[in-house]
Amino acid sequence: MIFQSFKMAWKSIAANKARAALTMLGIIIGVVSLVVLVSLVTSATNSVTDQIAGMGNDMLTVSVRDDKGNPLKAADLAEIAQDGNIALIAPTAQSSAAAKSGGETVNVSLEGTNGSYFQIRGDELASGRFLKAVDLENVSYVAVLSNETAIGIYGDSDATGRTLTMDGRKYLVVGVLAEDDSMMASISQAYSVYIPYTVMERLSSGTSGVSSFYASAVDSAHMDEAEAAVERALLSRFKNDGDAFYIMNQNTLAETMGDVTNTFALLLGGIAAISLLVGGIGIMNIMLVSVTERTREIGIRKAIGANRRSILFQFLIEALTICLVGCAVGIALSGLILIAINAFAADAMTIGFSGSVVAASVLFSTVIGVAFGLYPARKAAGMPPIDALRYE
Repeated sequence: MIFQSFKMAWKSIAANKARAALTMLGIIIGVVSLVVLVSLVTSATNSVTDQIAGMGNDMLTVSVRDDKGNPLKAADLAEIAQDGNIALIAPTAQSSAAAKSGGETVNVSLEGTNGSYFQIRGDELASGRFLKAVDLENVSYVAVLSNETAIGIYGDSDATGRTLTMDGRKYLVVGVLAEDDSMMASISQAYSVYIPYTVMERLSSGTSGVSSFYASAVDSAHMDEAEAAVERALLSRFKNDGDAFYIMNQNTLAETMGDVTNTFALLLGGIAAISLLVGGIGIMNIMLVSVTERTREIGIRKAIGANRRSILFQFLIEALTICLVGCAVGIALSGLILIAINAFAADAMTIGFSGSVVAASVLFSTVIGVAFGLYPARKAAGMPPIDALRYE
């Protein structure tokens, strides 16, 4: 019976190809909107989450807002790092400088830190080495360059062993970081140079104390414990004033970004679902017209023994078939659109074809077909045979 109903539905659709195509258009547009928009947001969510994770594994970022007249020293960070939940800790201080090598002068972002900084952030080397403890102890004028900085100043990334002049002081380049192709790096166009924290302190003689630092947990399972350890130490130092400092948990940031983008995906999915509802209304309208046109057919079928259930099932299957065919076309078009987007935006991010979104589209289209096809089907099934046969 089901196969026969689908066969009759397909014949009816094929007999009115243009009308069927226009009826499907609403469903096609709705499915394309749903699949493409949600896939874009999902891929963006994954990309942002990966970028945040790439900024550092199990990382805490701490900013001191008010030192209460008791500035935090680098030696104090070493004491905080004694907690068993904390793996590494690195002070940071930012400035800017005019860097020169030969005739080329560029403005660079200068960051004073230690060797743990690169481990916390998960940086890799293209050549040379990271900063060492001896560099900080001897206040050595050495520098590690980002890959982009090395290319911008020297024309290539092979800068280890060369000399770099910044604000009149000469630095020995001891390392060059590997190329960073993350979205965050592409947004930030600044050239970055990393020098020992003690050198930065000497250059910034007007400031005292650590105003910001990074810390990493021993593993992701101990992020909360590591954050609590840092918080306890800072509260003890800054007279129990929680507003004197701010701790950003990298995991919390990733979760927050995930929640925001998931909400955005639901919003866009809801907007796309409205297109499907509009398409459903169009299907119901066409099915009512079809019922009216086929009134005599309905009367004849009832006269030769067709029951109410078979008539209802026939028109319901027809509405459902229109929805599912439109859904299939919409999914195919969505795939082509995503392939085209990936071809033009491959450098930014890769947009995946989410199976869950496709399944949701099929389910929603099925619900639309049944919901909006039920009324016309019931109207057809409820026609008195005599009145149907007399209809002109």
